[in-house]
Amino acid sequence: MAARVMKNDTVEVSVGRDAAASDNHRVRGRVLYVFPQKARVLVEGVNRIYRHVRPSRRNPQGGRLQKEAPIALSNVMPVCPKCDRGVRVSFRSKEDGDKERICARCQTVISTSTRAKARKEP
Repeated sequence: MAARVMKNDTVEVSVGRDAAASDNHRVRGRVLYVFPQKARVLVEGVNRIYRHVRPSRRNPQGGRLQKEAPIALSNVMPVCPKCDRGVRVSFRSKEDGDKERICARCQTVISTSTRAKARKEP
């Protein structure tokens, strides 16, 4: 299955508590990790939670640690560099077998993924 969102993409949160009330200002962040089997992504600075930890050698003070929690993949959209907004993604194959993710609105290439070429042994 083709990946709509990949690691290090800039995404815009469209649904949830981190999405702003107005459409003019939505929260953006960089994808840190993708969990494809669970259909979730970890986005930098989005869906922050507190983890209460007791004192230990690693954390002698203890207290509340703030970290990101995964968010549903359907709640984020990749940001098009030309449109400068979250867009749907479509795919296009090139002649050499590479796939391109393109913006569904303006047809701008967002990224290109290269397929692993079969090694030819002499």
